[in-house]
Amino acid sequence: MATGNSGIRSRFSEMGPTWLAGAIAVGPATIGALVTAGASFDYALLWVVVLSAVMGTTAQYLAMRLGLLTEAGIVSVVEDNLGEAWAWLLVVDTVIAAGVAQLVIMKTVASVSAVFWTDLTTALGVGGLGLSAPFWAVLWGVVLAVGLAVGGYRFAQLGAKIVVSLVVLLFLASLTVVPIDFGAAVTGLVPSVPAGVGGALTAAGILGGAVHIALVTMQSYTMRARGWTDADSDLALLDVVASMLVAFGVASLAIFLVAAAVLSDPELSVVGATQALGPIAGPAAKWLFFAGLLGAAVTTLGGNTPVPAYVIADKMEWEISTDDRRYQATVAAFALISIPGVFIQGPVLGLLVQALAVGFVGTPFVLALVLYLLNDPTAVPRPNSLVENVGGLLLIGIATVVAGQWVRRVASGGIVDPASLAILGFAAVLAAAMLGLLGLTARNWLAEDSEPAMAAD
Repeated sequence: MATGNSGIRSRFSEMGPTWLAGAIAVGPATIGALVTAGASFDYALLWVVVLSAVMGTTAQYLAMRLGLLTEAGIVSVVEDNLGEAWAWLLVVDTVIAAGVAQLVIMKTVASVSAVFWTDLTTALGVGGLGLSAPFWAVLWGVVLAVGLAVGGYRFAQLGAKIVVSLVVLLFLASLTVVPIDFGAAVTGLVPSVPAGVGGALTAAGILGGAVHIALVTMQSYTMRARGWTDADSDLALLDVVASMLVAFGVASLAIFLVAAAVLSDPELSVVGATQALGPIAGPAAKWLFFAGLLGAAVTTLGGNTPVPAYVIADKMEWEISTDDRRYQATVAAFALISIPGVFIQGPVLGLLVQALAVGFVGTPFVLALVLYLLNDPTAVPRPNSLVENVGGLLLIGIATVVAGQWVRRVASGGIVDPASLAILGFAAVLAAAMLGLLGLTARNWLAEDSEPAMAAD
């Protein structure tokens, strides 16, 4: 008879697909947004942190359901039911969002690795062994290219489950050595967005870490790699809840509370914020947070790397497996292409939040696609229930409002640089696509209403 501990270990070993999404969600971009929120606005955005875990869980549940019911990749499902143009739009949306994030995450991973190595060797009394950020970028790029192109899904899944679990424990441990004003924190549960672009951008960044297009699109592919079908729906639900609601939610809450409690400089970089914890909260807080940040950065980079390869291979009808050399080469190429991200100019923290916000602009569209397909009886054998549709509509509505608020504030500042122009153009194209989906939905409803009338005649 299995003991309680062996039962837990068995269930944990059976889980996997959504932990890859969690590995991306609990990443430096999310940490950057959470640190910015806490350092800039104290506890005011705590409600957004809580909401992000709920929204992330809902998004992954809907994506999981679509994957289980269709047993196909999301791109091929979109192409079969909506047409090739819609499939290409999804591919481009995903590649842009994941690509922007990949470059900035590589810069973060390389920077954190360089500083962590320097601080560690200095603390051990073996200074002078400094390795620059470009060295670490090349090292991590090669490790990812080889590991993911050769090891494939098993390599990514195992790494995600182990490191994400350690990251959660490290951030929880850092929370125990930092004084938290829980009375003040409770006031942050009242929804409000601080005035200005900064507040809207930070809120969009936090939500973008949990509800990102890369997380939604990758779900069907990682479940296919695991061989899950509709018969595994209970295990898939446990996988979603454990990784997104529990692991991601707890880690996000711990990071935000630490930043809100002891940091007050919104200009701090992610690494700078970590180092600032030393004199403020003691060396234990610094090293726990530093180790958590490095682990989160590495798992996010690894989890994000195969996402563009998934959608490209699906669209091109390649086998999404390391047995297919074309897919293998695409994964390796995306890992290596991310190396130049280390040379992007600008503070890492600001770049991370912007990268998440850009991805969040593209997210309402993919959520709308998922919800549309889950209500199309020609796409799935069991369309959504009323509760699932209400959850999906609330998710899309919140995501659209928050993303739209940030886009509006970017537009109100004038188009002063190519980045602003690109963001606004990206948002305009996807807004038009959402309106197109709304039109298709209305047409389908009208067609359904007319069928009973015709039958009665």
